[in-house]
Formats: sequence, C-alpha cells, structure tokens
Amino acid sequence: MAPNPSASREDHEQHMRIVFQILREKKLYAKFSKCEFLLDSVSFLGYVMYNEGTKVDPKRIEAVQSWPKPSTATEIWSFLGLAGYYRHFVEGFSSITSLFTRLTQKGAPFRWSYECDESFQKLKTALTTTPVLILPSGLGSYTVYCDASRVDIGCVLMQDGEAP
Repeated sequence: MAPNPSASREDHEQHMRIVFQILREKKLYAKFSKCEFLLDSVSFLGYVMYNEGTKVDPKRIEAVQSWPKPSTATEIWSFLGLAGYYRHFVEGFSSITSLFTRLTQKGAPFRWSYECDESFQKLKTALTTTPVLILPSGLGSYTVYCDASRVDIGCVLMQDGEAP
C-alpha cells in the first residue's frame, strides 16, 4: 500500500518508536551514525524513492548523458551494462540495441554508422527521461527481475507486467 503523503511527522515518530521497541526486545542493534530518519527521499540501487514514486538516480542520468560515443566493442559493452540495468523501463530496448549487439559479436568489424549513432542517442534519451514509477498497489501478482555483477546487485519489482 502506498504511504499516505499527508501522514504527520508524529505518525512517523510513533512508527519509529514501535520499530525501536521491537529491535530492543529482539536484542538487535543499529549504529546510530549510519542511520537516517524522516527523509524526503532515499537513494537505493540506482533509484531514488520519494512519496510520489521512484525515479532513476540523477547521478545515473548524468552518467548516461555524458557518456561519449563508443569507439570499440568493449566501450559498447560498458554502456550496455549501465543501460541494461534499466532495460525494463525502456520500451523496445532490444530493438534499439540490436545494432550494438551486432558490433560486439566476435570477429565483427567495428563500423559505427549513422544508424548506430541514432540508436545511441535514442537510448540515451529513453534512459534519461524515465517517468516516475508508481508504488505497488498491494493487489495483483508480482515478478522480481534481478541482475548481478562482481560489484553490484539490483532488482526490479514488476506488478502485472508493469513497473509499480
């Protein structure tokens, strides 16, 4: 269920008291210097969560916007690694990136064409204009898509085939 944006600070403080009491009863502890309370937003795994919904982290948007045109297959793989994390939010992701996939095939010559440049710009635009994602409704079925690398792990929750 979506949080009530009109919930008062007192309500939040009461909920925190309940959580702290449960932690105390279970003898679980947190390092206070690593805790943050009553935030308007939270950054997590490349996203920023707000009361209104979730958006792509502006740092990731900046990274995509400033990404230079790839000049090698390895540079294409690097860009696709970043872009692939958000693939579920880009309609037609596979068709947009199909030219890049061909350029990264073993033995394929690297020839960056006008069409490659158009696809690159189209993908950058799609990745940097992601709409606000809505919160889950509590009704319907859920699917979790996960992706991991040596340094990061991420998941996307989908509800009834759409990102909540």
